[in-house]
Amino acid sequence: MAAKYVYFFGNGKAEGRAEMKNLLGGKGANLAEMTSIGLPVPAGFTITTEVCTEFYKNDRNYPASLKAEVDENLRQVEELMGKRFGDAKNPLLVSVRSGARASMPGMMDTILNLGLNDTTVQGIIEQSGDERFAYDAYRRFVQMYSDVVMGMDKDELEHILEKKKEEKGVHLDTDLTAADWKELVGKFKAKIKESLGQEFPEDPQAQLWGAIGAVFGSWMNQRAITYRKLNGIPADWGTAVNVQSMVFGNMGNDCATGVAFTRDPSTGKNYFYGEYLINAQGEDVVAGIRTPQPINKVNGDSTLPSMEETLPECYKQLVEIRSILEKHYKDMQDIEFTIEKGKLYMLQTRNGKRTASAAIKVAVDMVTEGLIDEKTAVLRVAPNQLDQLLHPSLDPKAPKKLIAKGLPASPGAASGEVVFTADEAESAAKLGHKVILVRVETSPEDIHGMHAAQGILTARGGMTSHAAVVARGMGKCCVAGCGDIKVDYATEQFVANGGVIVKKGDVITLDGSTGEVMLGAVPTVSPQMTGDFATLMGWVDKFRRLKVRTNADTPKDSKTAREFGAEGIGLCRTEHMFFETDRIAAVREMILSEDVEGRLKALAKILPMQKGDFIGIFREMKGLPVTIRLLDPPLHEFLPQEEKDIDDLAKTMKVTPKVLKNKVEFLHEFNPMLGHRGCRLGLTFPEIYDMQVQAIMEAACELVKNEGFQIVPEIMIPLVAVDKELKTLRENAIAVCEDVIGRYGVKIEYLIGTMIELPRAALTADEIAREAEFFSFGTNDLTQTTFGLSRDDAGKFLPFYVESGLLENDPFVSLDQTGVGQLVKIACEKGRATRQGIKLGICGEHGGDPESVIFCHKIGLDYVSCSPFRVPIARLAAAHAALNE
Repeated sequence: MAAKYVYFFGNGKAEGRAEMKNLLGGKGANLAEMTSIGLPVPAGFTITTEVCTEFYKNDRNYPASLKAEVDENLRQVEELMGKRFGDAKNPLLVSVRSGARASMPGMMDTILNLGLNDTTVQGIIEQSGDERFAYDAYRRFVQMYSDVVMGMDKDELEHILEKKKEEKGVHLDTDLTAADWKELVGKFKAKIKESLGQEFPEDPQAQLWGAIGAVFGSWMNQRAITYRKLNGIPADWGTAVNVQSMVFGNMGNDCATGVAFTRDPSTGKNYFYGEYLINAQGEDVVAGIRTPQPINKVNGDSTLPSMEETLPECYKQLVEIRSILEKHYKDMQDIEFTIEKGKLYMLQTRNGKRTASAAIKVAVDMVTEGLIDEKTAVLRVAPNQLDQLLHPSLDPKAPKKLIAKGLPASPGAASGEVVFTADEAESAAKLGHKVILVRVETSPEDIHGMHAAQGILTARGGMTSHAAVVARGMGKCCVAGCGDIKVDYATEQFVANGGVIVKKGDVITLDGSTGEVMLGAVPTVSPQMTGDFATLMGWVDKFRRLKVRTNADTPKDSKTAREFGAEGIGLCRTEHMFFETDRIAAVREMILSEDVEGRLKALAKILPMQKGDFIGIFREMKGLPVTIRLLDPPLHEFLPQEEKDIDDLAKTMKVTPKVLKNKVEFLHEFNPMLGHRGCRLGLTFPEIYDMQVQAIMEAACELVKNEGFQIVPEIMIPLVAVDKELKTLRENAIAVCEDVIGRYGVKIEYLIGTMIELPRAALTADEIAREAEFFSFGTNDLTQTTFGLSRDDAGKFLPFYVESGLLENDPFVSLDQTGVGQLVKIACEKGRATRQGIKLGICGEHGGDPESVIFCHKIGLDYVSCSPFRVPIARLAAAHAALNE
């Protein structure tokens, strides 16, 4: 049986349905559906997305049977409309529009009024009795067709039009006469011949096939390609083409065209929201040439007459259609309509684009209204949408002075005084100042300043650079890799676009959701998980199986995560505690000591500080599980680099600065990511891990004994490659744990496990599981070691890999399921084979990425862990994973 490439709709009957959007595209499927449910839709037909696929596979040639199918369907439209395509006396005009299965508003091409030529325009004059309307429609067609199909620079014709309006002394297109439009059509055609060396086509059939080819061709225009990349739409989906009989909103004051939403797309409030123009065609509403009028006075924010007042019968019919569409589609709709001589026609409906807050309100309200159930409401909100709600955002009404743009590395918005060092940030914050830390790039030593700052701006680094990863973990706004700025530490200033000089103390604002940098303070709006948001998240937790923990290193972060619904801590990084100013000197003293005795002396100073940290975190988590990773980074990251810091430390340690300089140089590593770090530190300097385990257990025991908490600490040993490493360190940890428990005289359980972050560990997980009671997958480092990439440096070339299709996604943003994901899966299977019931989780940045969360659900992990501000995103993604099984 021959393939069917064209589907007809009209007069209450349609060959397609809404569920056929993969074949007919969203627009075609919904035109068919609206026709079937009895709405007034002008007759037409849809050429399927399969033709688009064939078009590109076969060097832009159509299937052999397509021409005959188009001709037959065009004949059906002619019969239904009582007009003939290309007829001199009674011509049928059509629109040719795109329609992909995923909505891509404005990305592809449209041609209106197709079928007009010097002969058929006379038929339109005869039909309408309006010469001005006919020539206005003709010049619109010539402008649009020459641009979209013939490749004419549209500014050339626009210039001719503007010149004519100047000659006539008028401002609006509507002020031009029939004679003016007739003259302009001639001038347009002459300009096209001059610029392109070819005549404007007079043959309606040639026009039709030129337009069809142009719409299919627009699937691969640059803006469509960019939109698809930004929205994850596959290139092989293709677009459909919709050919539909024209109806005219520009034939007089009883005609109009408009766009409306069945609810407010910004807030989700349940009222009819839209705009229209009398005596206009569709593009006039969005082109900004004329000020659109509101369809009703619900908002009361316009002095222009509403459609409810000017065309009351049509408005009443549109309100009824609004109700029909919402009940039928059970979702907020975005509609386009035209009124011709007092008769309403529906040209499009689709699920309306909306903000995150609107998505939540619409979903919750529709459950209350009985339109959808709770499962549908949860699936109606995309996890990534929540990012808009979980960080402070700029007040959209506030004025902004943009001076630079970088990468949107960590969402949110923040304003503050510019500082250039971490110490300055911390000092200023202690004095109550709000600051933005500006660096060429950050390092772990900047952690205290990053923590103190409202936001971070770096000139270098990618979406997964140190600044980006740490900022997201802290919930701090961050703009990274901002090549628009030149930072000069010596003069304490940076230069932005246009030569704008920003000095220390000047106020700037960052938008981490867009990457924008603005001069001065811009007001922000803070997130709150209350009302409809809280209601939706309550439903989310009914359906998910995967637990969601947080990555948190301080009591404050722990508290934030609890407020966002975290069910424990999956990663507490103890090294971040070491950088605090009240303890970094003791840490450096410990590292630079020449013997065990010296190290123990320094560690004794750090012990009570670490214990205090753990007490605060355990208290905030109120008995929920807390996984604490023992010291991971190489020691040189904690060491002073500046002469003054080395001199000060030398005095404290009573040694010469030269001795310390030599030790700093000795500890320097060429490739520290693969060097003396993680469990390797714990094996060569066991007293460091012993101190940390002691601090963890003493904190737990004190809270159990004095405050009645039920705490099960999870002690995680990082960077294990062979089981013997873990065996040795596990035995050491157990000895310390039992000693502390004995001293406190309490009963307390604890777990000892490891972070799987090396390919060898994943592949030998059955051996490692003999010593581990849990695995936590550190997918940041597992991605680095699997790909052989440094996440701090790969930002220089990874965007090219993604843009060119060498990689589907940045593997540091979304888990590489084919490679890294398979290592995780293998490790899970091997771990369970050795130790039934082993606890399995993920604590890399991927724990907050929806696609990665869904993968974790599929392979049966117990939990994911992510930054506090991504906890609701992970919860929603986990619910989607369960509901879509």
